[in-house]
Amino acid sequence: MSKKHFLWYVTLSAVLLTGTAIIYAFSPSPTPGPGQSAMPMCHSVDDFAAFANDPAFMAAHPAPEPVSFDHQGKMVDFPVEGGPNGRGYLMMAHGNTNKYLLLFHEWWGLNDYIKKETAMWCHELGINVLALDLYDGKVAATPEEAGNLMKANDPARSAAIIQGAAKVLGEKADFRTMGWCFGGGWSMQAALLLKDKAKGCVMFYGMPEKDMDKLKSLSTDVLFIHASQDQWINDQVVADFEKNMKEAGKTLTVQRYDANHAFANPSSPRYNEASAKASREVVRAYLSAK
Repeated sequence: MSKKHFLWYVTLSAVLLTGTAIIYAFSPSPTPGPGQSAMPMCHSVDDFAAFANDPAFMAAHPAPEPVSFDHQGKMVDFPVEGGPNGRGYLMMAHGNTNKYLLLFHEWWGLNDYIKKETAMWCHELGINVLALDLYDGKVAATPEEAGNLMKANDPARSAAIIQGAAKVLGEKADFRTMGWCFGGGWSMQAALLLKDKAKGCVMFYGMPEKDMDKLKSLSTDVLFIHASQDQWINDQVVADFEKNMKEAGKTLTVQRYDANHAFANPSSPRYNEASAKASREVVRAYLSAK
């Protein structure tokens, strides 16, 4: 589907047209052939979700502070194979471009902070940005709610959402991925699912993929933002990731900051302004070159 058709679909789904009935049909995705898996289980994502059973991890994530911003983008929905429509927050660049950045939210869900990031990166990079909702409309206000949502997340459903978004954005679209915390792991999973359409991958303190066969299939390099004080995505996890990526013949750049998990989120009490600003400059340079 062309980007023009996608924007028509978004507009028509958002506006009630008096006295007019409009039907827009999407053709279904092909069924995977023998030996193919369109929606693989993501064990690294499951590993991260297990942190929600750790009281220390829960205590390290106080409820986020309110965020205010101008709603410059719009919520959109799109067909997803095997289930209900997927959702996301879309911000289109002013120029005509087929470049997209897919954003993946923290364990809180697609909240106002992620929507603000969507607008910011769209303006700064001059490309289209779509923040995908892997919780299907649910947003957490407390660590307990966030932990339950993260544990309940179905990797197969999330993979289908990513593939549905890529399909509706069209064959000419190419993608960069970025996420934080829970979404950091999904940034990498998305890059794997998108195959040669993935042009860049940024992970903020997310769980890396450990399966060597999957890593060997990666078509892009990876920029990993590491918080050296992180007790969960710790130095050993990152060292293992560096080793695995090297063995897989892939390029990994790790930027280390003397900060704690969730340091890049201004709505988090753990926000570290100096490290956050420094990491954003690194990410901006990386994505601008893609």
